Amino acid sequence: MSKKLTVVVAGATGKQGGAVVKNLLARGHEVRAVTRDTASAKAGELSKAGVALVRASFEDTAALTKALEGATSLFAMTTPFEVDTQTETRQGISATDAAKAAGVHLVFNSAGSANRETGVPHFDSKYAIEEHIAKIGVRATVLAPVYFMENLYFGKEQLAKGVYASPLPPTRSLAQVAVADIGAVAVRLLEDPDRFAGKRFDLGGDELTGNEAIAVLSRVTGRPFTYLQVPLDVIRQRMGEDGAKMYEWFDRVGYTFDRAALRREFPDVAFHDFESWAKAQDWKTLLQTA
Repeated sequence: MSKKLTVVVAGATGKQGGAVVKNLLARGHEVRAVTRDTASAKAGELSKAGVALVRASFEDTAALTKALEGATSLFAMTTPFEVDTQTETRQGISATDAAKAAGVHLVFNSAGSANRETGVPHFDSKYAIEEHIAKIGVRATVLAPVYFMENLYFGKEQLAKGVYASPLPPTRSLAQVAVADIGAVAVRLLEDPDRFAGKRFDLGGDELTGNEAIAVLSRVTGRPFTYLQVPLDVIRQRMGEDGAKMYEWFDRVGYTFDRAALRREFPDVAFHDFESWAKAQDWKTLLQTA
């Protein structure tokens, strides 16, 4: 392992940031978590785990720069779903500017294929941050995960009824990644900035169709599942135009990642395929009916 780091994590109370924190602590690094609410339950859990809490707005460059005093690195992730994509871009630019001012290595958590002119609003908002990173010349690495395997949880009520629901045709493949692997790779990037600064990694662990996912789930759980293709109008009602455009892009183009290259680059990361991820889930709880 490299020298002990002091990493400021913006987004530590979320799934991806939380996975980064878990991996950093496991590898003996010091962690500071930036949060707007240091009194929240999730912030409390971080504090109990030995994480120092820093209250700051993600759009406050001065506060973020202060939080980075004495630190070696910044892991920053943004989300459009709390406010909107414009706010997300402002937050990412603020974090980038703070990393530049503090002279630390930035690992920015973007989205898979965001650099490919997808037309998906919350991909484009992240790519605008990537462009700002390049423009100001901050020492940075971009991590770009594909679709999360954990997104399956959003349909757990239907899964409990034996239904696997997706807006995609059952024969359309979709690249996916386990959140734990995002955390593991992020820490490898943070530990070796000399090697990884200036690089971008589209991160995935598996690629499979809906029919293949059903087959895996049936093997793992011992229960049969049927496939339900959800109309895009339903997605548009629930997730807005952004969500509809994302699934349209998945069906029309889809993510691209190089599995073999990732394994060569990060040989000590145990990348999950969908089946190994599924075997680690608590299906007894997940498949309980309400």
